Amino acid sequence: MTNSTKQDWERAADSLSFNGQALIDGVAVEALSGERFDCFNPATGRTFATAASCASADVDAAVASARATFEGGAWSQASPTERKAVLRRFGEFLQERAEELGLLISLEMGKPIRDAVGIEVPLAASVLEWQGEAIDKVYGEVAPTGPGDLALVTREALGVVAAIVPWNFPVNLAISRIAPALAAGNSVILKPAEQTPLTGVRIGELGLEAGLPPGVLNVLTGAGERVGKPLALHPGVDCVAFTGSTTVGRLLLGYASESNMKEVRLECGGKSANVVFADSGDLEKVAQHAALGAFWNQGEVCSANSRLLVERSVADELVELVGERARAMRIGDPLDPTTDLGPLVDAAQAEKVMGYVDGARPLARLVTGGRRAEGVESDLFVEPTVFDRVPSDAAVAQEEIFGPVLSVIPFDDEDEAVRVANGTPYGLGASLWTQDISRALRVSRQLRAGTVSVNTVDAYSVLTPFGGVGRSGNSRDQSLHALDDYSWLKTTWIKY
Repeated sequence: MTNSTKQDWERAADSLSFNGQALIDGVAVEALSGERFDCFNPATGRTFATAASCASADVDAAVASARATFEGGAWSQASPTERKAVLRRFGEFLQERAEELGLLISLEMGKPIRDAVGIEVPLAASVLEWQGEAIDKVYGEVAPTGPGDLALVTREALGVVAAIVPWNFPVNLAISRIAPALAAGNSVILKPAEQTPLTGVRIGELGLEAGLPPGVLNVLTGAGERVGKPLALHPGVDCVAFTGSTTVGRLLLGYASESNMKEVRLECGGKSANVVFADSGDLEKVAQHAALGAFWNQGEVCSANSRLLVERSVADELVELVGERARAMRIGDPLDPTTDLGPLVDAAQAEKVMGYVDGARPLARLVTGGRRAEGVESDLFVEPTVFDRVPSDAAVAQEEIFGPVLSVIPFDDEDEAVRVANGTPYGLGASLWTQDISRALRVSRQLRAGTVSVNTVDAYSVLTPFGGVGRSGNSRDQSLHALDDYSWLKTTWIKY
């Protein structure tokens, strides 16, 4: 719908039909309890659909289906060429349905339609296609041995993978887990966030249409306590791949230890620092990227650059420029293509964000924002907020907020910048700005982060691994390294 208007998207949304059933063994089913839960639009506060409220009995059924399919070999023993064709077709189907999926994303979690259709869905489609293409290009190894011995090292699929994914990028983050798991030959049970169940179900339906055998990709909708916990405790699950909060990640590690010591692959929270040196060059460009890195997707990004560390000699100028860009952002209906920021996902998230804002007021200078937006339909819209001269140990500068709040922290020298940047328990992303190549390499080496973006923010590509250290987790999405999370190495030693 090129050049579509808000009214065009509203009409398209009105024409959508919502299934909301779980997918088990290739069949759309209600929860065994018959229970459903409401799906509501955060931009309006109104319920627009319902979804199956699955629980432990549904988990048992999905695990049984996934296990039987894995052991039956319809997918796990399919040739790399066969799996490649299906995953590429899956990616093509996502791209063809970009408008439908984008509407679901906007309706369920409030992402502006421009970003949902134009960025998130195409990115997810590219991940499927890339991982599909990679399948027949990943080789085993022959270890160096003496005469009369041959040692082969091969990758083996783990078995049944439970992918528990969040609501902030409901298509891309689901596909980032699903694609390499399927590429490696596993069966997958997708548990979408309870805020975005319909998007998860549609992903599963498109996978079936693309040719995934029944039982290879099951989808269970429902609350984390009712679905995620039983999956993590289930002895028939070989791996839990989780993207979400550090708090839940810790729980999943505990559940795995209580059950079968399954693999737990975590991509958790972040508190990324954006470090700007005085020799960064064009401050207008830096300010544009700093605002984007902090506020895009309403700040609901695990790797959001929510701390802006600025060398003191240019701090005041840069803060003013970032404030101008924050004030220029258009808050409004996600179905309006001119909207920059939509609502936060739900009331709990909005209350959490405003709690951090109120807690920072006595500690720092409020440059702009700090309020719920006016002139919109629900109270879940929060203005992009900038605090200046924030103490580096303040909660607003230490804890993941997952909202449009930026903390500016001045520094005097390189050592202080590195110390403050590394001064949180997280290690997901970091950015830095300088025209000195020696400084760029030196500081990048010292920053404790899975991705360091130099003279840009939050660099992200299917070509490079994405993940963190510390409380940010232990897994890697994207690139060939993603396959490491969903396979194990087998040595076959032959004497001849």
